[in-house]
Amino acid sequence: MANVVAIVGRPNVGKSTLFNRLIEKRKAIMDDESGVTRDRHYGYAEWIGKFFTVIDTGGYVTGSEDKFESEIRKQVELALEEATVILFMVDSHMGLTDLDKDFAKVIRTSKKPVLLVANKADTTERIHMAMEFYELGMGEVFPISSATGTGTGELLDEVVQHLEEGDKYTEEGIPKIAILGRPNVGKSSFLNALLGKERTIVTDEAGTTRDSINTRYKLYGKDFILTDTAGIRKKSRVKEDIEFYSVLRSIQALQDSDVCIFIIDAERGLEAQDMSIIGLAHKYNKGMMIMINKWDLIEKETNTAEQIRKDLVAKLGTLNYLPIIFTSVLKKQRIFQAIEKANEIYENRIRKISTSKLNELLLPEIEKNPPPATKGKYIKIKYITQLPIHTPTFAFFCNLPQYIKAPYERFLENKLRKHFDFEGVPIRLFFRKK
Repeated sequence: MANVVAIVGRPNVGKSTLFNRLIEKRKAIMDDESGVTRDRHYGYAEWIGKFFTVIDTGGYVTGSEDKFESEIRKQVELALEEATVILFMVDSHMGLTDLDKDFAKVIRTSKKPVLLVANKADTTERIHMAMEFYELGMGEVFPISSATGTGTGELLDEVVQHLEEGDKYTEEGIPKIAILGRPNVGKSSFLNALLGKERTIVTDEAGTTRDSINTRYKLYGKDFILTDTAGIRKKSRVKEDIEFYSVLRSIQALQDSDVCIFIIDAERGLEAQDMSIIGLAHKYNKGMMIMINKWDLIEKETNTAEQIRKDLVAKLGTLNYLPIIFTSVLKKQRIFQAIEKANEIYENRIRKISTSKLNELLLPEIEKNPPPATKGKYIKIKYITQLPIHTPTFAFFCNLPQYIKAPYERFLENKLRKHFDFEGVPIRLFFRKK
């Protein structure tokens, strides 16, 4: 990331609102409550032909005993290290505070270009009030309103003066892998273990992650975008607005992904809520795999893993094509295997099979076991082709498509899986009149 712009400041000054405005998406959760943003949050922006990465950070606080605020401080410090330009945001409505002064001392040690942004300056009076921030001795003050966009043009004109020419960022063709599951199963720990650094905050408290956090990741020369998500709980248990939006972001991450890694707590097993999330991914035709985490906490006998695998397959029913990997994120057992498997599933999802190969292998199977006759009419499947759709979708051309029933569809799906590697990927079948 050559050009990086970090938005930093104390809590509740409007950092996430500016972040959303710069990337032109409502990606970061915004709320009047202090401390909503916890992790570093990345997005991509462009201004007058220059492209850059924007980092949203949690509010910087000192002298607090709150475990989240100490972790947020670490995340802010990491963002300052990564930044090319720092936007130090203050609140023109509240005025200069002791915390702003303390944080200014921290920022001065970074030796990076710093632009002092006085937010919430949406009236002439507030713009005049913003002038008191010159007291910090950090150069020009940029009064803006991140909510309405007032003043952001002038700010960005100054930002791009400090940036190098860069190519447009593109995510096209890069596998997007979403890490999903119930709260506190180890999603953020998994991401941090893969990266070898604290990308997201991890605590024992359920609901630590709120936003869906995207990270570009390379393994064995292959590029991925990994998305850590908030834990998804039953609707009846979601009490706060913030958690409601966190769950929405997680579902959005699922919809945007190519492959979903469902992390399940080995001690709790596959629960009804896990099945709901898996069912949703199946509905959206996503690649899927199950990662059983905290395997190190299970007392094992000779066939423990095999027995648990059988039980899971039985619970999954028609979704029994999902690969299952037993891991311990804490001990870093098989975590890289999990990512390799996710990449294999991505390749399975985009695999294209020639019409000649399909007919050569499947038509003999169909002749051996033709569709059952209905109302005295025999169904003849003439040929098969794969449709040009991003997920594996096959059209079977036959004389009476309306008489083909679900059990025979499952038979055909199983034959496709037997001859071609579609592990972890839903297959769609259509029957057309020929």
